[in-house]
Amino acid sequence: MKITFLGTGGGRFSTISQRRMTGGFRIDNLNGINLHVDPGPGALVRTYQFGLDPRNLSGVFISHAHTDHYTDAEVLIEAMTRGMTKENGVIIGSESVFNGFKDWGPCISNYHKSKSENVVLKPGDVKKLPKFSIKGTKTIHGDPTGVGFQIRTKNINISYTTDTQYFDDLASYHEGADIFISSVIRPGSQSIRGHLCSDSFIKLLKEIKPKLAIMTHFGLKMLSDNPVVEAKKISDASGVKTLAAFDGMALDVNFRRPDKSVISSLKDENSFLYRREKQNTYQSSLRAHENDELTIGKSKFDKGTTIKKDFTLSKR
Repeated sequence: MKITFLGTGGGRFSTISQRRMTGGFRIDNLNGINLHVDPGPGALVRTYQFGLDPRNLSGVFISHAHTDHYTDAEVLIEAMTRGMTKENGVIIGSESVFNGFKDWGPCISNYHKSKSENVVLKPGDVKKLPKFSIKGTKTIHGDPTGVGFQIRTKNINISYTTDTQYFDDLASYHEGADIFISSVIRPGSQSIRGHLCSDSFIKLLKEIKPKLAIMTHFGLKMLSDNPVVEAKKISDASGVKTLAAFDGMALDVNFRRPDKSVISSLKDENSFLYRREKQNTYQSSLRAHENDELTIGKSKFDKGTTIKKDFTLSKR
């Protein structure tokens, strides 16, 4: 199983500035299932950039109706369903994502919901799917229906808080997590309503005691303070190995020892699809002679003049 981070930025200002990418993350080969979690702006592009294929998705999870979590969901659903021509996959999300709630959502059209199984997940709900079960976890955030998850398999349990502030029974929803992924938007004690900061994350880790913690969804203040340094402080204070995710980080999960999982950094040049499509586009352009003729004309109401000119193309 592999977990790949297609974006580790979060919050409106990180998203607008793109200081970090905002494509969410993927869990691949989860008992044969590939799941894209919170596909924010750029998720489709980052998928190809880092060598993955959206057409092999089995599911899309959207935690709540904020743009940094859902904007690319519909195009990924189209990829999953072969352009909405095949019934395939599952869409999992909050009430607001599917049906709207007060000022939030809906985020997915009826058309895009029509070819996949729809699972509206609420805190405490447990849905048994063919390859795994998923439990909804409570959040306190701007969208009142927002929901995190705990995925349970016979080999490993993976929890994800999504955006939430700390509250007394938050840990109980994530009890038993082997890998704990959390949105930690600010460093130190710089708390903000609806979000975790480093200090509240430390408190949470001491309660849950996962085997591996991964922090992501960084705001501008966290990025300015260096998430890697912050993760080291959190590890020391909590006693739980904590990683600061980075754009293009891939984690090959060790089921027996999640804290010994192998980390790699994916680069553009590792993307077979990206290289192939770029090469094919260039070669087809040459074969079609798209660039060795220049046509100049007047308006369509005039006879106009056409000038043909040869250009020499050099391969670069």
